[in-house]
Amino acid sequence: MVAIPTVVVTIFVIIPTLLSIIWSFGTWNGIGDPLSRTNWVGLWNYEILFTKYPFFWPAVQHNVIWLVWLAVLATPLGMFLAVLLDKNIRGTRFYQGALYMPVVLSLAIIGFIWGNLIYSPDQGFLNSLLGTTSSDDTFIDWLGNRDLNLWAVLVAASWRHVGYVMILYLAGLKAVDPSLREAAQIDGANERQTFFRVVFPVMRPINIVVVVITVIESLRAFDIVYVINKGLNGLELLSILVTNNIVGEGVRVGFGSAIAVVLLLLSLIPIITFLTRMLRDDSI
Repeated sequence: MVAIPTVVVTIFVIIPTLLSIIWSFGTWNGIGDPLSRTNWVGLWNYEILFTKYPFFWPAVQHNVIWLVWLAVLATPLGMFLAVLLDKNIRGTRFYQGALYMPVVLSLAIIGFIWGNLIYSPDQGFLNSLLGTTSSDDTFIDWLGNRDLNLWAVLVAASWRHVGYVMILYLAGLKAVDPSLREAAQIDGANERQTFFRVVFPVMRPINIVVVVITVIESLRAFDIVYVINKGLNGLELLSILVTNNIVGEGVRVGFGSAIAVVLLLLSLIPIITFLTRMLRDDSI
């Protein structure tokens, strides 16, 4: 029961991760034997990445914007919807299913839906709703305009993230002891005070999970952007840069691996924080 998952994780996660770290200190074009054709250059890839690669810092900025957007807008919205649905309003099962539906879709499918059905310049729902058409040049190119495309993609990504956060908080709210709310009401707390001072602190494990998921989602964002325009024209992300350098034109395995290592280090921060808190809670 343990051996098979361990072998799978070792082959598809641990070994590629270690190889990426090793190759980040060398250069290889992906052709021939990597052991004999790799030129070891030390920290040269990282020096070029931080000082001369024009797409790196814009990609970091876009990932930070992605994180702030999900943390400030999408996550609170998911929590708000969970609080509303926890009140067992009429049709709550329908709303739960409708809001959770995007979660079962991959981000690639979501990128296809929003890119071709919502944001399409010619037949997209949004331009049709606004009455703008390409025939008279009044349409809005949501994904082609560098000033708009990142925000348009963030709205599409939030469509999925909101449902994910909603279902997590909804499960947490269902698990809260009703006696805590009753005690707060007896003490004279209103509904808002009860939630923020009693219910929300009790859901600390859920809060930690949501924070970690939000951070990881912002760092590993890839599918939806790659489907839309392969991360070009103002949609550069760290994950896109890794792919474009390793499997794109002009293969640079070492340089792409260096970007992947930077992304790995950024991802390890919330993961280690999450594991540390969970182990600390278990020991208590």
